[in-house]
Amino acid sequence: GAGGTIGLARVARAAPDGYTIDIGQWDTHVGNIIYPLTYDLAKDFEPIGLATINPQLMIARKDFPADDLKGLVAWMKANPGKATFVDQTAAARISGIQMMQATGTKVEFIPYRGAGPAMQAMLGGQVDLMVVQAAVTLPQARAGTVKILANLSPARPRVVPDIPTSEESGIAGLYASGWFGLFAPRATPKEVVAKLNGAMMQALADAKVQARFSDLGLDVASREQQTPEGLAAFHKAEIEKWWPVIKS
Repeated sequence: GAGGTIGLARVARAAPDGYTIDIGQWDTHVGNIIYPLTYDLAKDFEPIGLATINPQLMIARKDFPADDLKGLVAWMKANPGKATFVDQTAAARISGIQMMQATGTKVEFIPYRGAGPAMQAMLGGQVDLMVVQAAVTLPQARAGTVKILANLSPARPRVVPDIPTSEESGIAGLYASGWFGLFAPRATPKEVVAKLNGAMMQALADAKVQARFSDLGLDVASREQQTPEGLAAFHKAEIEKWWPVIKS
């Protein structure tokens, strides 16, 4: 509830014994500053490790006139203000704002309570555009019920190597961040964090886990990023990149 703020508040208040942890992501550990928080995202959690990098894809309803990002921009300029854009997360909305600023176009944001209801609207042809994780998109794209316009990652990820990035498609800097990492309450003992991290890294090294994540459109994080120090550095960089954008 409330973009993950309720769950994170429980984690922040929990005993730092390793038995209450959270699977955090951009929306819960970066984008949540849009809410009045009772905890500090930068100080009240102990990083355990980064698990996956999740490519974010821009998709359109299957009968939308454009088939790629260049075609989308051309259509929006020819039809100013007519494109409808799903607003189901802070990350999605920021992506839409970035696109408008970069291209001089305008979209109408349509709020939804989550990716599930938003995808149902997309399948029903009620909205035009959506930014969502590959894990949500790929089954629909494979079935031909939506079309993928671009990958909003800095580079082509291993799980969707055939989809051009926004940079390749002519919109530099249009980037939506997606990832999953494990966090514990502040002051969790280092030996407890190390034990949890070891279990996570062992699971991520399993070939079956890697294959399943690949099916879901998730890139396993590098071994360096899987460490507590790796997640700490990654999380700090995400905050420094996105908080000024969100606040402005």
